[in-house]
Amino acid sequence: MLVGAELRRLREAQNITQEEAGDAIRASHSKMSRLELGRTGFKQRDVVDLLTLYGVVDDAERATLLSLAEQAGKPGWWQAYGDAVPQWFESYLGLEQAACVIRSYEVQFVPGLLQTEEYARAVITLGGREMTPGQAERRLALRLERQRLLRREGPPKLWVVIDEAALRRRIGGAETMRAQIRHLIELSELWNVTIQVIPFCAGGHAGSAGPMTVLRFPQSELPDVVYLEQLAGALYLDKPVETQRYWHVMNTLDVEAEQPDVTRATLHRILAET
Repeated sequence: MLVGAELRRLREAQNITQEEAGDAIRASHSKMSRLELGRTGFKQRDVVDLLTLYGVVDDAERATLLSLAEQAGKPGWWQAYGDAVPQWFESYLGLEQAACVIRSYEVQFVPGLLQTEEYARAVITLGGREMTPGQAERRLALRLERQRLLRREGPPKLWVVIDEAALRRRIGGAETMRAQIRHLIELSELWNVTIQVIPFCAGGHAGSAGPMTVLRFPQSELPDVVYLEQLAGALYLDKPVETQRYWHVMNTLDVEAEQPDVTRATLHRILAET
């Protein structure tokens, strides 16, 4: 998806149509569309020809795109869980693993990367009544495996804003929630994790549009991606005119929410009251 989005940006900057780009690599318009949407793999020869067509002559920029295109053809560890998650979510898993910054807002649940095993099991069971027990356990195993990125070498910066409602809602029962809140307090001490809570007393706030995740990548040439999950699919936004609006919302939420030190005090208070 990231390589395709960058190729689309480069093409549009040169006012080249998809048909013209397709002719350069002996591909149809439909194949060019799939390439730019990240729905098919890349041949190194095609990427080289497209970069030349788009006037990309900087060796470092060409090397970055070619390296990413090569990586895109290799299966990620998460693809082994293809039987446990819908296909539209697999793209997010790859983006999450590649991101250097992950910022999100949640109103109903604790974010997946911060969930305890028991809380995650309760959430998965709640949202997957049509799943078999085996499928639910596979999805749980995937969620726990995803969390390893927070403690890996060179982890991403995770910055989340959680509505107080998500912390008051007793998913899995009182003890599960107490363990989950203790887990949030522990994770908030990690240097790469920032947790903020929007309290009930804040009233209306910038997050009225609902949950959102914004991802940024270490390669400056690549666009940010906004992930919006829906009941039977997801939206992936990568055009600056779209992503900049969500960055503004996230920045506003960070100001409206309690600051991290105040949030830890709030978490301790909610723990005592749960």
